[in-house]
Amino acid sequence: QVQLVESGGALVQAGGSLRLSCAASGSIFSFTAMGWYRQGPGKQRELVATVTTTGRTNYADSVEGRFTISRDNAKNTVALQMNSLKPEDTAVYYCAADPSGTGSWTRWGQGTQVTVSS
Repeated sequence: QVQLVESGGALVQAGGSLRLSCAASGSIFSFTAMGWYRQGPGKQRELVATVTTTGRTNYADSVEGRFTISRDNAKNTVALQMNSLKPEDTAVYYCAADPSGTGSWTRWGQGTQVTVSS
């Protein structure tokens, strides 16, 4: 079973940038959708961004225009470029996979902490 491992989380000042990476232990070529979720302190986990095998992307309104998701099927990686970070972006960020594209996110990474200071 493909495992996902995130990296790149850090402490950053508001207005700064971070790039998160997700490395898969096997091929993600056939996974219809890959995505990033986050869970802030005292909040429910929320969807941040998704990307399909065809490159179609979708973003939460709160990150639209600031975050960019991408996937490299040849390298089995998914990235999340985060710019103009805000304190409210502070959360644990999780990489996830929806192999069938039906909204069933069945693969999850362990998460990486992003903290944005004001």
